Amino acid sequence: MTTPDSDGPLAEQLLRFTRRVHRIQKRHIEQSGLGVTPAQSRLLRTLAHYGSPPRMADLAERLEVVPRAVTSLVDGLEASGKVRRVPDPTNRRVIRIELTDDGHKALRELRGARRSAAAEILAPLTVEQREVLGGLLDTLVDGTVPEPGKPC
Repeated sequence: MTTPDSDGPLAEQLLRFTRRVHRIQKRHIEQSGLGVTPAQSRLLRTLAHYGSPPRMADLAERLEVVPRAVTSLVDGLEASGKVRRVPDPTNRRVIRIELTDDGHKALRELRGARRSAAAEILAPLTVEQREVLGGLLDTLVDGTVPEPGKPC
């Protein structure tokens, strides 16, 4: 005897919502006119979190992609002047990646694009619904299971 898949419809909703978020963010990034792909945008955001320029292997690990994928992203961003390859001061065989001034400017503009995408996505929700959604998303991101009888 099989049991019905009670989470099946919810899983489908999550997948559809994720695709919608990606489509809207991609459109807003394209409308920014920066000539940056969503993957390049993610790399720029990741670079901004480092205190000093990381190695490409560090970026690949943080982005959870193969190093070759990072090389392609860096090539494109370097060609547009948003990042540059710099030699490691202690090991000349190591190359590090740093944001340029244009890269920092692009990041500021991309933050605006992401905020406007979020505003579009959240527009149908009331303030109260947004607060509930925020709590639910925190729970899902943290992966914690709430105690019985306690609200998320």
